[in-house]
Amino acid sequence: MLSLSDLPFLLLLAAAFALVVWLLGKPYFTRSRFARLRRKPFPAAWRTVLKERVPYFRSLPADLQIQLKGHIQVFLAEKAFIGCRGLEVTDEMRVTIAAQACLLILNRPTDYFASLRQILVYPGPFIVNRTHTDHAGVKQDQRQVLAGESWSEGQVILSWADVVEGAADVSDGRNVVIHEFAHQLDQENGAANGAPILAPHHAKRWARVMSDAYARLQAETQDDESPHRPTLINDYGATDPVEFFAVVSETFFEQAQRLSEEHPDLYREMVAFYCVDPLSW
Repeated sequence: MLSLSDLPFLLLLAAAFALVVWLLGKPYFTRSRFARLRRKPFPAAWRTVLKERVPYFRSLPADLQIQLKGHIQVFLAEKAFIGCRGLEVTDEMRVTIAAQACLLILNRPTDYFASLRQILVYPGPFIVNRTHTDHAGVKQDQRQVLAGESWSEGQVILSWADVVEGAADVSDGRNVVIHEFAHQLDQENGAANGAPILAPHHAKRWARVMSDAYARLQAETQDDESPHRPTLINDYGATDPVEFFAVVSETFFEQAQRLSEEHPDLYREMVAFYCVDPLSW
């Protein structure tokens, strides 16, 4: 027979059991919530935003259009948007940003950038103060003007003016949302290093192809005989492997034809990672 002295132990046991059930069931409940959100009717006002602000949406195959709209609904339900410097965030802004971010997760198993909690939106480029240590160990304060930034602490910061500009021209290889959310994918396995989560059989080939393409870009941008010769991949990608992956992601989605011709191995790696082929759009 149980006594009152057994009650604390039983309560502890019940709490432990409930915790185990919650932990085991959480992925199922999360997937179910995402599925319900994807099935909701897509608001007519949001469709108008896609037509007016996101030109590439019209070029997507019908199945990817449907998939993208479902992803947008989950993204907007899960993420908080915060206006900065007096900006009032509208549904137009939210849908425009979400549509471009979710382009990166089409056809892929996704948890919708699980570590991301907030998208901070400025009216235009914003200033970040940083301390830089040079090769001699001397620290210097720097002021940088940025169009976007991705933090591993659960935030992406964007300039709305640059978001609009990047979305309007789908063939210039410049898209701040794609760039920053590529960083988010890179940060899913810890600090960004230019190598997002990859299948074991894919990682070795990825490392070889990306290293070769990165070295090629560095050589092209450091050529003293033609220092201003334009490259297909923005020379900002020569900064480090982290920026290279983000810049190549922009090029992949916006200049697929040229990337496939000039860097065929690199293009194949991006197709394998993103599970889409923009050449077919």
